Amino acid sequence: MKAADQPRFGSMEGVRVLGVGTNIAGPVACTFFAEQGASVIQVESTKAPDMFRNMGNAWAIEHRNSRSIALDVRSEKGEEVLKKLIAQSDILIESSKGGTWKRWGLDDEALWAINPALVIAHVSGYGQTGVDGYVSRASFDTIGQAFGGYVAVNGMPDPALPLPVVPYTCDYVTALFTAMATSMALYRARATGEGESIDVAQYEVMARIQGNFLIDAVNGGSQPPRLGNFGNAFVAIPNVMRCADGNCVTFALGGAAVCKRAEELLGLTGDPDFDPPHAGYRKADGPRAQKMLEALQAYCNAHSAQEVNDAFNDRQIPCSMIMTFDMMVENEQYQARNTLITWDDPVHDKEVLGVGCIPAFTRNPGQVFRGGPTYGMDNDDVLEELGFASGEIEQMYAEGIIKKS
Repeated sequence: MKAADQPRFGSMEGVRVLGVGTNIAGPVACTFFAEQGASVIQVESTKAPDMFRNMGNAWAIEHRNSRSIALDVRSEKGEEVLKKLIAQSDILIESSKGGTWKRWGLDDEALWAINPALVIAHVSGYGQTGVDGYVSRASFDTIGQAFGGYVAVNGMPDPALPLPVVPYTCDYVTALFTAMATSMALYRARATGEGESIDVAQYEVMARIQGNFLIDAVNGGSQPPRLGNFGNAFVAIPNVMRCADGNCVTFALGGAAVCKRAEELLGLTGDPDFDPPHAGYRKADGPRAQKMLEALQAYCNAHSAQEVNDAFNDRQIPCSMIMTFDMMVENEQYQARNTLITWDDPVHDKEVLGVGCIPAFTRNPGQVFRGGPTYGMDNDDVLEELGFASGEIEQMYAEGIIKKS
């Protein structure tokens, strides 16, 4: 596909994004831009296709709307192509071990010499600066979760082991932070003509999203215990309960009005243990907390998850079924909002169903015009746009500087 053939849509129409990296954190940040109309080119190595191509149908969604070029960026001709791509891009998102591009002779100053307004996002496990032994370390999703303190607070209580959160939570949150930061920097670069460099470390992203857990612990507190099915150490109501049909629900019982409605539904009105004022059910509340727990368990044991969900929500008590993927496909809210959409997948040559472009934009909505490209699918079109003649492109194939499947 040529850039001129890409549909025009979205809030990022006209923005040009270059992605160089593998797996999720960097490439998915690029795809967020592609879903909003940016022209995105993602570079894969000629040494081997991205390993994420082997993760089921993931490629169909996580590289959709992008163009693909398989390029040996470390060869002389490949570096020439890379620099031409950088010269025409607004954003470069690269994901590699810290310091990799500097070792290549492509530090930020070298990149700005090519394109002074370029927004650069370096995505790595431990960042571009700090202790050498950390900066150069490899990282994947669970590494970022572990070093960022996230794994230590997830899982069942001791003596069970800490539990990484799936699927690929660190990678996806890193992609979100990267897309957010590059959007901020692009706004500034458009106003000033001066580029920016952003250093995204996976472990720092996970340290950032811990609410009170980290800040309380490092300010005179202690390491929070792993609580399993409980939101915090004080509540008496577990996060999830199983119902009569084997499916599960979750409740959010907080605030005096909500608690009063729950007590009425469960037949606890008039019990002196539930006299106001109160707004929750803590373990320290003694009989009240225990009675609420027993009443909820009894209600769930006597009803299906759908019945529990409907009864509580009808009374404005926050509750949700624990949705399985089959439930999501059939759910009326998913259908009404087109949360799941279909598009054509070039890799598997079939139509696939997956999550649409979120969040929803009213005036400039996102689109999906094709799935993740095949390996090197857009080599010829991209190189022609950069000014390479057909003979030069054929020679690059012959020398292994570019490849396609």
